[in-house]
Amino acid sequence: MKVLAIGDLVGECGLKKLSEEIGRIKKENDIDFTIVNGENVAEGMGITKKLFDGIINAGVDVVTMGNHTWGKKEIFSFIDNPKLIRPANLPEGVCGKGFGIYECKNKKIAVINLLGRTDMGILSENPFVKASKILEEIKDKADIVILDFHAEATAEKIAMGYYLDGKVSVVFGTHTHVQTADEKILSSGTGYITDIGMTGPKESVIGMDIEASLKRFVTTLPEKYRVAEGKAMLNGVIFEIDDENCKTKKIIRINT
Repeated sequence: MKVLAIGDLVGECGLKKLSEEIGRIKKENDIDFTIVNGENVAEGMGITKKLFDGIINAGVDVVTMGNHTWGKKEIFSFIDNPKLIRPANLPEGVCGKGFGIYECKNKKIAVINLLGRTDMGILSENPFVKASKILEEIKDKADIVILDFHAEATAEKIAMGYYLDGKVSVVFGTHTHVQTADEKILSSGTGYITDIGMTGPKESVIGMDIEASLKRFVTTLPEKYRVAEGKAMLNGVIFEIDDENCKTKKIIRINT
């Protein structure tokens, strides 16, 4: 099984880049299942129905979210779509779902979305405790388990990788928009990378306009962030998972 995970889409240019590249990437690498983080696709914050449909129509199987899940109120009209996953550790009773189970090539793939708590500013349940609860809930219901851990702190992401080593097939990080070069297969077979990166404006400050970002940092004055313009890049990772033991056997980073 080959799983493609594509990093945070930023703005419509991110969706355009995804649409241009995904077919080629899937064909050249024999991809079976694709996950995309879409929490920044609507002007850098949130997602709309039109953009969600655009992602799915491009050939994506599951869209995960993050701290900007509720960035566009329109999401409440399609939050129950089975292909849309929001962080599972949001407060109890919040609409939507934090994981889904999908069938692919006679395998059942569970995709989980969790939100980090370090420097995120979002009220959420302990992601480590929540991960354990979900794994108990889906025990014997999924062959392959994949976690998108949307978190700020590198240490928190690394800790989650070790915490779930041998319990899930893949742990990949999102949110920081900078692809890390630390992909590895942990000792018990879990594929891990701290952050899979960003799909959006290449010449930018994590997707945002450079001048607006500089003004905020240099002057400390408020300046509205806006998505940068220009050429886009696509970041992602391919995880090759053994069909017999459902452990990761190969990881390839994509930066195009």
